[in-house]
This record gives sequence, structure tokens and C-alpha cells, in this order.
Amino acid sequence: MSIGHNSGDAPTDARNWVKVLLRYRQPSRVRSMLELALTAVPLAALWAAAWFVYSIGFWWASLLLAVPAGCFMVRLFIIQHDCGHGAFFANKMANDWLGRALGVMTLTPYDFWRKTHAIHHATSANLDRRGIGDVDTLTVREYLARSPWGRLKYRLYRHPVVLFGFGPAFLFLLQHRLPVGLMRSGWTPWISTQATNAAIALIAAGLMWLVGAPAFLLVHLPIILVSATLGVWLFYVQHQFEGTIWTEGRDWSFHEAALRGSSFYDLPAPLRWLTGNIGIHHVHHLCSNIPYYRLTRVLQDHPELRRIGRLTLRESIGCVRLALWDEQRQRMVSFRDARAQG
Repeated sequence: MSIGHNSGDAPTDARNWVKVLLRYRQPSRVRSMLELALTAVPLAALWAAAWFVYSIGFWWASLLLAVPAGCFMVRLFIIQHDCGHGAFFANKMANDWLGRALGVMTLTPYDFWRKTHAIHHATSANLDRRGIGDVDTLTVREYLARSPWGRLKYRLYRHPVVLFGFGPAFLFLLQHRLPVGLMRSGWTPWISTQATNAAIALIAAGLMWLVGAPAFLLVHLPIILVSATLGVWLFYVQHQFEGTIWTEGRDWSFHEAALRGSSFYDLPAPLRWLTGNIGIHHVHHLCSNIPYYRLTRVLQDHPELRRIGRLTLRESIGCVRLALWDEQRQRMVSFRDARAQG
């Protein structure tokens, strides 16, 4: 199918891409089961290895094993993520029950998260609908209009130590224990969070009884912290990059926001595999029910998509300094850039 291009780089109408991507949506039950096994089995083996080296006195080796185990935990979350989009299995019930089970492992209540994540997809890059399922982002004008205390609070929130240190731990260990953002949205968010909490408590109690509380905490907590930090980082660079877009009112378009408001995080092949191709985020936002293992095929068939929102591993480090949307220059800028305008 032929797609119109703008200056040879991108489709003139992002809607056209959706028509192209529809044929990649069908999941393979065999492939999905294989992907689940290739993720869950290594994670369980790494957890057991971390406990074993701890039990024979090498606690430091247990901490080292938390890094690869945390990467596989991220991959497990990507499978849960695909379940939430109805992309991992063709059957909705299979997606939902696997997603709920994995939510216990990832400390993420599935039905509650699925709702907030759907809001994120429906409002991504929309200045009028910020606040649920995204990283808080102010415009330069909004930031400069704040009081000194208001500016300080935002600067603290956007500091890397908070965003990628305290923030992930707070989000996954504490905030997910309540349906924050949907507290008055009926019983479903409460049932999801509290049922997940009960299952987490039951499994944690069982493992503590089996291996001891100190061993469980030293083995499992670092894995959770590593995976949480990696997960937040991935989400951050998928939307907080210099070439992203933010619009408002009638200027906002779901398809344009998906294609140009989400990055293509072009990671090396091993990291791309461990992160479940979630870096191909612009394609995912355009057609969220494509199974993650088919996203690479999309890029193979349509290499022009590689040029849209591309961000390398080295370039992504520079995204940390970006904190504000500049409505005049139509790009993300740093606090230093904002001060120059103020």
C-alpha cells in the first residue's frame, strides 16, 4: 500500500498508517506461550540462583543477580501490558486472567492499571487532558507563572533522583496499593487493587516461610527496584524527548499524537528483546493491539517508520534534562532554557 510522505520522511496523514498496521494484529497462541516461557522460566531460575548464593553466604552475588532478574521482570510486565491491550492472546478472558496473575508478580493491579493505561493512550500529548498515566509535564508558560515554591516542587519532582530513584519505588511499592486517580470510579479499581494486594501478601508470606524473611527481602526487593526503575525509564523516554509533540484543543489528533508524540527507542538487539520491543512505541500507540513480538516485523516491512521519533541509547541520556514543553519553539526544553526566556 502506498503512503504519502512529507519531505520524504513521514506520512502526511498518520491515519493511513493504521490501515497498514491492521494486518499485524493477530497473535499466535504458540508464539505467545513460547514468549511467556522464555520470560518466566529464566526469571524463576535467576530468583532461585539469587536465593541460593545468599543462602551460602554470598549476599553480594544475590544483589548482582537482581539486575538480569529485574530485566526479565520488565519483560514479564510487557506481557501483562500486551494482555491489557488484548494483544497477547486472541481470547479476551485468557488475556485478562493471565494479566491479573502477572500483575501479582509485577505489583501492578491489572484491571486498575489497564483502565489508567487506556486513558494514557486516549490522551497522550494532549495538554488539556494531562494527569493520569503520564509523567507530569508543565509548559514553560505554566512553570514561569508559578510561585517560587511551586517551581521548586516541580523541579524536585523532575529531578533524576526522584524520577528514577525514589519515584519508581514509591509507584510500585506504595501507590499501586490503592486505585490512585480512580478512587471514586466504582468498585472495579478497588477490587483490582485489593485482590492483587491480598495475592501479593499471600505469596510473600509463603516465600518468607519457605526461605526466611531476610532472604526473601534481600532477594526479591532488589529485583523489584531494578525492574521498577527500568520500567519508569522506558516510559519516560518514550514520551519525554526533544522531538515529541504536545497540542491542545482542536489541534490535538489521536493519530498524530501517537505517531509523533511517542519515540522509536532504537535499542541494541539484546536490550530490545529484554524490553519486549516496547521501544517501538510510536507503532504501538498507533495500533496498540499488535503483539509486541510482531513490532519488529512492522519496521522490517516499513523502514520509513524507523526515521520517525528515532532515539538511540546514547541520545536518550540527554532526555533527562528535558522538563518543560516550550509552546513557542514546539519542543521539550530544560529548566535552563526556560530561565533564559523568563
